[in-house]
Amino acid sequence: MALSRLSDVLWRERHLLELLLFKLEEEQLILTSGRSQWLTHATREVETVLEQIREAELGRSAEAEAVAELLGLDVGSSLLTISEHAPSPWDELLRAHRDAFVQLTTQISQVADGNRELLAMSHRATQETLLSLQDTVQTYDVRGSSSTPVDRSAQLLDQSF
Repeated sequence: MALSRLSDVLWRERHLLELLLFKLEEEQLILTSGRSQWLTHATREVETVLEQIREAELGRSAEAEAVAELLGLDVGSSLLTISEHAPSPWDELLRAHRDAFVQLTTQISQVADGNRELLAMSHRATQETLLSLQDTVQTYDVRGSSSTPVDRSAQLLDQSF
């Protein structure tokens, strides 16, 4: 029964990791499309899934401890260790869960890194644009005079006018 409960929790966590990967890819599509008005919503959805994963991890931890005790293993044993000591068919199922977690977390890490890079590039581009606008915008000081420096360099004048 304990192995069945652990497997159920692992399935739930796998589905949540797949959903997180989907939400991160969705966020990436928004970032690359330039439709930044939806970025807040996408980020909120990622945070919601992350919170659900944290809750699922607590359940997995409790169920894994129960199975470890049942198998005579140390509390806090890894999923790989538990799968190596579990009876058939649970050993293969637990190993498959572990392999799926490794694959999903690798993909999630890659997409998240890509999203961070896209956000950093977008932030830099926005800053550069704002800085370039400061050079072209005329502003006034407290006396009402133009604060843009006057170019007093020599200029050529065409005398034929």
